[in-house]
Amino acid sequence: MSSYLSAAETAERLGVSRATLYAYVSRGMLHAHPGPAPRESRYALADVDMLAGQRKRGRKPREVAKATLSWGLPVLESAITLIEDGRLYLRGASIEGLAQASSVEAVATRLWQCAQSVAFGPVAPTSPAVLAPVQAHMARQRPEESLLPLFTLASEDAPTAQWQATPERLAEGCGALVRLLAACLLGTAPNADPLHLQCARAWQLDGEGADLVRMALVLCADHELNASSFTARCVASTGASLRAAVVGGLAALTGARHGGATARVEALWDELGDSSPAAGLHQRLARGEALPGFGHHLYPEGDVRARLLLARILPLRPTWAPWISEAQALVGQPPSLDFALVAVRRHLALPQGAAYGLFALGRSLGWIAHALEQRSGDGLIRPRAAYTGPRP
Repeated sequence: MSSYLSAAETAERLGVSRATLYAYVSRGMLHAHPGPAPRESRYALADVDMLAGQRKRGRKPREVAKATLSWGLPVLESAITLIEDGRLYLRGASIEGLAQASSVEAVATRLWQCAQSVAFGPVAPTSPAVLAPVQAHMARQRPEESLLPLFTLASEDAPTAQWQATPERLAEGCGALVRLLAACLLGTAPNADPLHLQCARAWQLDGEGADLVRMALVLCADHELNASSFTARCVASTGASLRAAVVGGLAALTGARHGGATARVEALWDELGDSSPAAGLHQRLARGEALPGFGHHLYPEGDVRARLLLARILPLRPTWAPWISEAQALVGQPPSLDFALVAVRRHLALPQGAAYGLFALGRSLGWIAHALEQRSGDGLIRPRAAYTGPRP
């Protein structure tokens, strides 16, 4: 089925007249996209089905609350990230513009609303007695396994604790958290160099490779209330440190439905091989198995983050484009960020697990931003459960 419906198909699917459909559009309940012909609109299937579900649930509080937690209605206010009409904006700036020209540090401090010179100034002295031995012990493990325990052991709460109210000290603490996470990923000590250059040095990349890493980190910086960012906000709402919020975000990111999806994409790529990947795609789908790394609920026309990364890679990897196009045609969905990060890893010959590592390092900027924003209020995130067990 197409990802878009005509006006007639949309009205039929919703069970309403064309006039009511246009009323939904005028009230902002549904967005009309330009159609193939002038004065002809089309509607994203995912948006139509979401609206249909909302209408079916009506005003039943329990059903509305249940749907809100799964790609549903907004659950809290935020001034950090906007996803609208297939576009992504960080504090009002388009992700395309930021990805083309901004440093990771500039994007970080844009999200945190502090001075870059303060957050990413000189590196504070650290004790290698804490980090280096643990890095050596876990050197053979992939980032999916090592980042969470390494960062948890090497970091401390005091610099970003709730009582740390001085803006300058707090900004320094935020920058230190990201630099420490980079050190955990790269097996190095915290460093004052730009983050993408630290990655380039550790992974022996040239200038083009370094800039591609920079772009990937910027594109991963934030994505509204994804599972890991919502987890970070929940942690911060308790009064915990920003460091604890990053630990929570890292824990959530390991899941196969979130950052762990990069490992599933790696497995798919390994399974398909380079000889006849198109045949492998058909065989996989015939077995009833999905193609991880394709499609995103918030981007019916394609994940803008993946598009930006793949636009730089595929011209240099002509054998990849045909089977990616074949996969997209088969499932009707373009590649997602997870797929693009794996393409970056393979294109640059980075270590196994580096796709996840880039995701975690980039997204840490957003976790800190959400934790800071949540801390600025005084509310505890504490929803209620609809009990379904045996009555006492």
